[in-house]
Amino acid sequence: MFMNRRSFLGASAAAASVIAITGCSRGGGGGGGVTFLIDNDPSAVAGAEALTEAFNSSQEEYTFSVDTRPGGTEGDNLVKTRLSTQDMPDVFVYNSGSLFQAIRPTQNLTDLSDQPWVSRLQESFVPAVSAEDKVYGAPYGGASAGGIMYHRPTYEKLGLEIPRTWDDFIANCQAAHAEGVTGIIQSFGDTWTSQLLVLGDFHNVAANNPDFAEQYTAHQIGFATDPNALRGFEHTAEVCSSDFINEDYVSATYQQAIGYVAAGEGAHYPILSSAVAEIAASTPDLVEDLGFFAIPGEDAAKNGLTIWLPSGMYVPAFAENPDAALAFIEFVTSQEGLDILAAEAPPTGPYMVTDVDLPAEVPTATKDLQVYFDTEGATTPALEFLSPIKGPNLENILIELGTGSIDAKTAAQNYDKDVEKQAQQLGLEGW
Repeated sequence: MFMNRRSFLGASAAAASVIAITGCSRGGGGGGGVTFLIDNDPSAVAGAEALTEAFNSSQEEYTFSVDTRPGGTEGDNLVKTRLSTQDMPDVFVYNSGSLFQAIRPTQNLTDLSDQPWVSRLQESFVPAVSAEDKVYGAPYGGASAGGIMYHRPTYEKLGLEIPRTWDDFIANCQAAHAEGVTGIIQSFGDTWTSQLLVLGDFHNVAANNPDFAEQYTAHQIGFATDPNALRGFEHTAEVCSSDFINEDYVSATYQQAIGYVAAGEGAHYPILSSAVAEIAASTPDLVEDLGFFAIPGEDAAKNGLTIWLPSGMYVPAFAENPDAALAFIEFVTSQEGLDILAAEAPPTGPYMVTDVDLPAEVPTATKDLQVYFDTEGATTPALEFLSPIKGPNLENILIELGTGSIDAKTAAQNYDKDVEKQAQQLGLEGW
């Protein structure tokens, strides 16, 4: 999963109980039976079942089955409970980044630093699954990005170029509006989507202050006190008060929003790149009308993309079949394994292993992301992969901002207060 939208932004948990697809819930030994735990998103389940079937057919020593868990907060709590009670299957998929740190990897997980695939990892992924200089996870699937999904035919008709500065982006929104196309879509009906112009802007923050994540974690700087970090809040206020936003932006849902852009009713939508995969599945005849670019900053020379790293595959420290778990992870990180996964769950961005390319048949909008990965210095992991601090109320704060209840500076100050409790719970110095 990519970082799917529930885990990426902490949206409401999926209301589902844990359902065993096949096999038992524990990675039990004896007889070679091993369980692979994945979240219950349908595409995630389909990919996991294809992988276990292929792995089972490739050897005779182990037999893997799939078990599922809810997403969101419910799933987070379940993972923590099963680790604490030592009732976790021998291989499981969970978030990388700040949520990975919250499951106490040095205590609960197996050190995978000596595994052969570690040398093939993209450099940007390693810190997201590491603790105390040891690697505890392998990437599951591809990366994704936060940026702007746009309607390519509108750009072609109006002769617009991909903007590399915020001012150019606003000019493109206005040009589309002048031709009867909504300049920018927002979808506050699904509150998690309100956060893209802030969280997806982190490349621009880091490009101007490379030490922001470190200073932020040490409580030396905040969103309200750094002018670069404040801009995401200012941009949110700007687009929501504009005449080129969709009239129903307060009530519009995520599904409506991606439909607006796919159909050409809207020119731009700040969103995760996973939206492209959803359109490819629901309206494949429209997916090639879409493109994707980074949220522009103030300086064209520093233009780049904020990326969300994929979830990790982990082995509990108490695994009953560690050899089977390691063999399975090696298979999943191979070209064969990732090709199988892509056939059931199309990647939303480049893989985090250096020697596996995206399939040739991915949508153009997904290929657009590769350009940033191929350009030195043009990608930055989202802040949650560089700092353990992420407040739970950002989406609600941005709804207040976007509906005019508070101004940008107040919103940023409120978010800086929001993260304090989490930082204190983590025992971070300076908080």
